Amino acid sequence: MKTARIPASSQAFPIGKIVCLARNYAEHARELGNETPAAPVLFMKPASSVIGDGETVRIPGYSQECHYEVELAVLIGRECRAAGADRALEYVAGYGAAIDMTLRDVQNGLKAKGLPWEIAKGFDTACPLSDFVPASEVVDPHNLRLLLSVNGEKRQDGCSSDMINRVPEIVAYISRIFTLYPGDVILTGTPAGVGRVVAGDVMEAEIEGVARLTVYVQ
Repeated sequence: MKTARIPASSQAFPIGKIVCLARNYAEHARELGNETPAAPVLFMKPASSVIGDGETVRIPGYSQECHYEVELAVLIGRECRAAGADRALEYVAGYGAAIDMTLRDVQNGLKAKGLPWEIAKGFDTACPLSDFVPASEVVDPHNLRLLLSVNGEKRQDGCSSDMINRVPEIVAYISRIFTLYPGDVILTGTPAGVGRVVAGDVMEAEIEGVARLTVYVQ
């Protein structure tokens, strides 16, 4: 069973559902030709998609265009149902770094047919995820620099201050739809600069002052 770890507190949670936000950074929405949404756009990844630091993303044979998306990950530590935004952060156990791997060609084909995206977003190895730091050690989750490089070349450099929906609103919104349990993870969207990786590439993701993550591509 995959676990989300907070080494500083010796806590580990079995990973449950992974709820992700699309188009939560306006510049990223624009770079893909999407409108900025009026409400959060959600999709899911299964726990089986998670890999850790030093592991390998395996691009499925049904895709020729696999993209990276660095994201701030939020780990839920307490059962949360219909929380108000004013108390939503009380349910957050930690923060980490994630890469939302996306089969862009597959996703675009599905979107054009009005079909769900899961096979483009939830394949095995589609969610590289770091360990988490305790939420108490992150002074402001909305003032964090998000970085991603491929083979040492910087590709993404953004700040969580540019999120359209912020963490309390995200947790509150999701908890009105799905009850959140300890070990559930929320991916909060990606800044602009997404692009393709191919077999042999090395990705390094970082949330400055929070977490680093290195993964390989095959």
